Amino acid sequence: MKKSITITLSMAAITALVGCGQSGSDTGEAPTDLVISTWGFAEDFFNEEVYAPFEEEHNVNIVVDIGNNAERLNRIRQGTATIDVIYLSDYYAQQGIDEGLFANIDRSRIPAIDDLYELAQAPLGDEYGPAYTVGQFGIAYNPDEVESPITSWSDLWDEGLSNNITIPNITATTGPMFLDAASIVAGEDTFNEDAAFDQLTTLKANVVKEYDRTSDFVNMFSQGEIVAGPFMEMYLKDLLAAVPGTEFVTPSEGAYAVLNTVNVVEGSDNKELAEEFINWHLSKEVQEASAKAKIDSPVNKLVDLSPDEAEGITYGEDTINELKLLDMEFVNEQSAQWIDRWNREIAN
Repeated sequence: MKKSITITLSMAAITALVGCGQSGSDTGEAPTDLVISTWGFAEDFFNEEVYAPFEEEHNVNIVVDIGNNAERLNRIRQGTATIDVIYLSDYYAQQGIDEGLFANIDRSRIPAIDDLYELAQAPLGDEYGPAYTVGQFGIAYNPDEVESPITSWSDLWDEGLSNNITIPNITATTGPMFLDAASIVAGEDTFNEDAAFDQLTTLKANVVKEYDRTSDFVNMFSQGEIVAGPFMEMYLKDLLAAVPGTEFVTPSEGAYAVLNTVNVVEGSDNKELAEEFINWHLSKEVQEASAKAKIDSPVNKLVDLSPDEAEGITYGEDTINELKLLDMEFVNEQSAQWIDRWNREIAN
């Protein structure tokens, strides 16, 4: 595995606990509260397709803790929220593991893990939770505004794109991935920090500005401030809505896997119930519904989609198996140094 790098894009936070519904019980017993920490997007879908069936089946009342990765992880660190299940990007999940915040899972209670693509089964070790979705980080561009098709990471360095692209900030989800891509463009077989930063220095003439949030990319792209840049495929529908001719490219040097994980919090009083919920979310039924709704790309190999259903999501064994999987322990060890160097050498 090549040494690589990842941090996570902070989504807009809504710091609140929201009850998703009340579960009944034929026995008259009060439902058990299961607290799930997540980002808060696509709430209608999750309430109807993921939470409600599980509540009914298990006499559970799901309570949702909403916020971005950093906020929600900090609430567990500080003990200000009682959480059973937590969804995090792999970068932040690795921090939680390093700090002893997550329980070791019992994989015998989550048999659906066996149906997942290999990269999703144990991205941070067998003792911890799987990835429930995968995306790819590649390049999006407007074909009407470039001289020739973009097919590789190295194409972003073309002089014809002078003052016409954006790149992710090093603190964004995909910033460290692009740092790794720069090392590859520099001709390195394994990650070379000096080569990567030197290569990015030569790119600065093409960069209008860096972006921290996907919405920043979408706004610049739709307003014609940029014509191309590194981008996560999972948000392609937003670009297509703004610029219908937008194309997404898996670079010839390879795209990167963007993994979101699910874990049980250490000390949860509902560990077995939490594991049953994880198993439900990994099931073919939920994974397929989520994919068809364009909510999350599936990691369950049993999901079968038509070409139209698969458009705009990361799907298929060949595509997923070719993604570069990043070394989160290495990222965590190096991130402070990279951020400092980025601010001195690259930031506009």
